Amino acid sequence: MIRQLPPDEIEKRARHLLKQAGIESPPVPIERVADALRIKIERSDLGSDCSGVLVREGERAVIGVNWDHHPNRQRFTIAHEIGHYQLHLGTTYVDSGYRVNFRDLEAGSGTKREEIQANAFAAALLMPAQWVREEFKKRAFEMASEAEDLEEMARCFEVSTQAMAIRLANVLNVTQDSEDHESI
Repeated sequence: MIRQLPPDEIEKRARHLLKQAGIESPPVPIERVADALRIKIERSDLGSDCSGVLVREGERAVIGVNWDHHPNRQRFTIAHEIGHYQLHLGTTYVDSGYRVNFRDLEAGSGTKREEIQANAFAAALLMPAQWVREEFKKRAFEMASEAEDLEEMARCFEVSTQAMAIRLANVLNVTQDSEDHESI
């Protein structure tokens, strides 16, 4: 069974990784984070049901990303797989000793604890809470400009507006369900 990590522990681990990689402002160069961890990124056709895959053997790891997906989706997928790399040991073995975490339709539903944690890690990595609060304060977020402000923030962090809306809600404590945390 996967250990329940508190949201603040996931946030702390993401902040530590950003600090380790020397990243101090958005957008997070996610490939640089992967490089700091010595994770190789491969873009390829993973089919319509798969966003990404993490394959690791010992200290070596490769993240496969679906090249058909929007660049923002690819960034979130890479961050999600880095979350698995940092938080989990893997669940499925392929060939001799390979551990594989697949991101598929079930993963996207936000129902598996591993996937919820990897989503929360990806959100914290790409949209650190402090940075989100700072960017939020720069905008009016009034009824007339709310959609535009959200889109501007999403562009600033190079994430989807859906990811930014969920992150804003969590960072600003608008909604906070324990198991629905960061499930996109």
